Amino acid sequence: MALLAGCEGVQGAGSPAGDESGGAASDGRAVSPLDNPDGTGPGLASVTGESDRAEAVDLITKVTTKGRGPKTGYDRDEFGYAWMDTADGVPLARNGCDTRNDLLKLHGRDVRFRAGSDCVVVSMDLYDPYTGKDIAWKKAKAAEVQIDHVVPLSYSWQMGSSRWGEEKRRQLANDPLNLLPVDGSANSAKGDSGPASWLPPSKAIRCSYAVRFAQVALKYDLPVTAPDRSAMLEQCGA
Repeated sequence: MALLAGCEGVQGAGSPAGDESGGAASDGRAVSPLDNPDGTGPGLASVTGESDRAEAVDLITKVTTKGRGPKTGYDRDEFGYAWMDTADGVPLARNGCDTRNDLLKLHGRDVRFRAGSDCVVVSMDLYDPYTGKDIAWKKAKAAEVQIDHVVPLSYSWQMGSSRWGEEKRRQLANDPLNLLPVDGSANSAKGDSGPASWLPPSKAIRCSYAVRFAQVALKYDLPVTAPDRSAMLEQCGA
């Protein structure tokens, strides 16, 4: 489905997809996740430098671990209808624009809207941090850009969100901290994988991705699996 979080199918973390070297890791607007704790800054810039990587490792180390539970009972609707503007308690909620379009506006460049609207995005340029590609996106081919839940909703269900109240699940599903518009094929390859099973094809961004995964986990008191935390630490040099 266009513009939804990942589909089935898992690409291994070491699989040779896209720009493995990473190439340019930013379009010049992107913000490091260490400087963007609420997810309202654009893009996902690389974490570079010894001190920043040490900060990243310290953050990831704070994430707790447990085994991944069953998927029994999971349904996307348990997190509210897709891209609802009424998930109170997260940035950009109740601004009159749905979450999907909020994310396209936040991360896109040269954004153009439907006639008479300041919400519905019909075209934009997007620098995709996962692949290092620039994407000239048009709504007519919506699936070329999808909104990734960094911590997949199904993953969260297996790690404890099945026991949350509906309001907290809606927050996770619509929180800009947990959402990035990215290349559709990369997002589909990710599915509901954790970092031990899938990492962005661009190596240059993998520590940043691990940091963002950790930020979401810590904000929502979600554990990750031990292999996932190990993979996250490894990306930042631990």
